[in-house]
Amino acid sequence: MIPRIHKRGQRTLGLLHYLYGPGKYEEHTDPHLVASWDGNAPDPGRDGTTTLKQLQRLLDQPLGNIDASERPGKHVWHLSVRNAAEDRTLTDAEWGDIARRMVAAAGIDDPGPGGAGCRWAAVRHADDHIHIVATLVREDGYKPGLHNDAARVQAQARALEAELGLRRLSKGDRTAAKRPTSAERHKAKRQGRERTAREELRETVRRAVAGAAGETEFFDRLAAAGLLIRKRVAPSGDLLGYKVALPDDRNKDGEPVFYPGARLAPDLSLPRIRERWSADDRGQGASTAAPASPPVPGGPAAARRQAASAAWTALPPIEHGEDAVAATCIAAAGEVLDALAQTSAAHTRRELRDAAFAFERASRSRVRAERGHDRALRQAARELVRSGPALGRGEDGATTAMAIDMLFFLVTATAHWHAKREHAQQATAASRAAEHLRAAYQAAAVQPLGALHQRGRSLARPLLRRQAAVLRTALPELAEQVLAEPGWYALAATLTDTEAAGHDPTTLLAEAAGRRELGTAESVSDVLVWRLRRTAELPIDTSGMAVGERAAKQSTRRAEQRAPGRPRSRHGRS
Repeated sequence: MIPRIHKRGQRTLGLLHYLYGPGKYEEHTDPHLVASWDGNAPDPGRDGTTTLKQLQRLLDQPLGNIDASERPGKHVWHLSVRNAAEDRTLTDAEWGDIARRMVAAAGIDDPGPGGAGCRWAAVRHADDHIHIVATLVREDGYKPGLHNDAARVQAQARALEAELGLRRLSKGDRTAAKRPTSAERHKAKRQGRERTAREELRETVRRAVAGAAGETEFFDRLAAAGLLIRKRVAPSGDLLGYKVALPDDRNKDGEPVFYPGARLAPDLSLPRIRERWSADDRGQGASTAAPASPPVPGGPAAARRQAASAAWTALPPIEHGEDAVAATCIAAAGEVLDALAQTSAAHTRRELRDAAFAFERASRSRVRAERGHDRALRQAARELVRSGPALGRGEDGATTAMAIDMLFFLVTATAHWHAKREHAQQATAASRAAEHLRAAYQAAAVQPLGALHQRGRSLARPLLRRQAAVLRTALPELAEQVLAEPGWYALAATLTDTEAAGHDPTTLLAEAAGRRELGTAESVSDVLVWRLRRTAELPIDTSGMAVGERAAKQSTRRAEQRAPGRPRSRHGRS
């Protein structure tokens, strides 16, 4: 239930004309009263003998009881109360009770015996909401005490949700992006849009910000996305801000509807975006997370490996670091999700886009991010965008599954971080993002894990028994669970590849399991596969490579890495 106190006005009749009229988009149906200050106010909607003017005169009558000099300049108080789309349809009697409790909570009415309140009326013209209009002079000539009325009606809404079995909304912290207005939603529906213009713009701007190195690149990305851009420039020539619009989103005069960045989301104003770039320029080295990596030359697959490594490295700061550092990593994780969503293949694009859209709310809280600790994640987002779209198959598709798997744990850790600090809206948003990532992972992992599974099943029995012994030695408490999972054969193939590449599979497996909890994983074997292949730098798509061929390739690769003048690789480190 969402109560919203609108700007005060000075024309009671004008507001009544809107409430009883057809609405801006013919959306008002059967306007009628459901409650009023005395329970006996005439209803212009269902009483053919009553006019809007008569109801207005009754509402404003207390104004005539005081001197003109004492009347408030804007005496019309307006509150709308809306239910969630999934809530049941309430009766008129229930909405009437809601109206009476709301005006009492706000201080508009005094329901006690002999109480002197303001005159008010509640109008219903849709199934899911009502409007309350009141005159801000009490019957005894005094003005109502409306201090903190918004907080009081919000508290009453939470109580009503519990009593009426409605969707329970979380208390906000004023860091959420502005919700689309009713007019914007109706306009989007009329135009056949899945989302409102405000929401589409917010998503497009966030994608343009993801990994951008500076203003030029940011505005170039906005232009490439087809947005109309207006920049606010000071007389000195300094850029102060920007507005964006969709080319086909026009007002009644045919002009584009522009939205400033700050109206899209609090962290999309130009000063807030510049904080990311200024931190990159400072190059803060005392970062809890890993330092930024050089550009990745290996295309989409290499960029996804970098994203997986950055997500893995960002987990400790979120779980155990200072709040400001954790908030920084969480905000940067949103950039990685935005970048991954815009470069993903068709079969994962929708779920990744929805994950990024949901996580947007989790990326902000009252804890201010301390920029500079997010360089590895921001660099990963940059490389994802620079590498371009990935194929949904082969190494590109397999590394996408790996990156999603790592990001799932990062987003889950974010949900826990917010929940511990009672950031209810952010925790809920992160949990929704995790569910979308789970679905995207299932789509991305089918082919690469299927190929590994087939290879594992084709291993000789003595080799399978040896890998099972490795598993029991490294993870005695989890071994039997893993052996019973369908993913065991993929893990057995990975352990074989790890050994062929010159690693100690027992040590690597114990490290992969010990570095992070596995309780939130649906398949422990899947998680271990990705961690081992990332840590040992193994190719992921091995569908066309025999074990002997792969071992030969790995041997040649190690020989090249250890040639004179080249640094020895440090396998087994995250």
